[in-house]
Amino acid sequence: MSQQLRAAVVGSTGYGGVELIRLLLTHPNVSITSVISSSSAGTPIAQGYPHLHEIVTDRLDGIDIQLIREKADVVFLATPHGVSTELAPQFLDAGLKVIDISGDFRLKSADIHEKWYKRKPADPAYVEKAVYGLAEVFGDDVRGAEFVSNPGCYPTATTLGLVPIVQAGWIDPESIIIDAKSGVSGAGRGLGLTVHYSEMNENFLAYKVNKHQHTPEIEQTLSRVAGRDIVVTFTTHLVPMTRGILSTIYVKLNETRTEDEIMELYRKYYEGRRFVRIRPKGTFPATKEVWGSNYCDIGFSLDERTGRLTIISVIDNLVKGAAGQAVQNLNLMMGWDETTGLAFTPVYP
Repeated sequence: MSQQLRAAVVGSTGYGGVELIRLLLTHPNVSITSVISSSSAGTPIAQGYPHLHEIVTDRLDGIDIQLIREKADVVFLATPHGVSTELAPQFLDAGLKVIDISGDFRLKSADIHEKWYKRKPADPAYVEKAVYGLAEVFGDDVRGAEFVSNPGCYPTATTLGLVPIVQAGWIDPESIIIDAKSGVSGAGRGLGLTVHYSEMNENFLAYKVNKHQHTPEIEQTLSRVAGRDIVVTFTTHLVPMTRGILSTIYVKLNETRTEDEIMELYRKYYEGRRFVRIRPKGTFPATKEVWGSNYCDIGFSLDERTGRLTIISVIDNLVKGAAGQAVQNLNLMMGWDETTGLAFTPVYP
């Protein structure tokens, strides 16, 4: 590019925001022109994140729509739920492109949003404008879009594991059971007993059982690709690790299939999509194998005795589940190769 795209990150002091800064710093087509936090305006970002010392020397800006408009072409909203409801329309009306990493614009039904998020939904006109950015499934919709709603972390891991076989109609859609586990960074940087070291270390717990707000997002995506209403059983767990999501999914096949047929279905569906890796037969992914990367790795096991298929899907919740997919969506919006700024190897061990 002869001129770099100017990016502003709102919510720079959260884990998703600071991960986004890490990725954008090495993007060849983007320059970060504003890091923003309403709670820490005026302080150096490195004060809260010393790993950025002498890398990002900016002081945090407050939320000033006109000032941000003068400094940026695109705004990433890495904000808590409810904040983007107010901010996204203002940035869009000011002529900026917006990528929202919160859940405020993911659900198209206002009633469903209010039921699961327990707060007033966003303006329906802007919800309608928001393109759901599950890049490997709806990437064509994202190309050229002005406003993208980034998927949640659990829905990314889970729906990427399910979409090909749901769309093909090879399973009983009423049989879907999802058992998902996340590292504690998914809870954000705020303090609380569930992320307190002595509470979480050497512990493993289920939470929001049958009440997790990502449930309707998963159902919305699967219903869209299936062409009929899909309802799932979705249980989330917190495990004592920093990053990663592992989603173990159980489905019942509706006719006899071989494991080789299923693997071929997935390989064809994700052909050319660099960030989804289908594991060889008999091998299963682990969270550490995608750590720090934008990959989603998927493995399978078909139990011929029961006719059930087990799908295991893993991602890094802060990258593919948040900041990495946001950059991937930016690439699609701008017509760039979707791997730009993201083609790095996972960190191991």
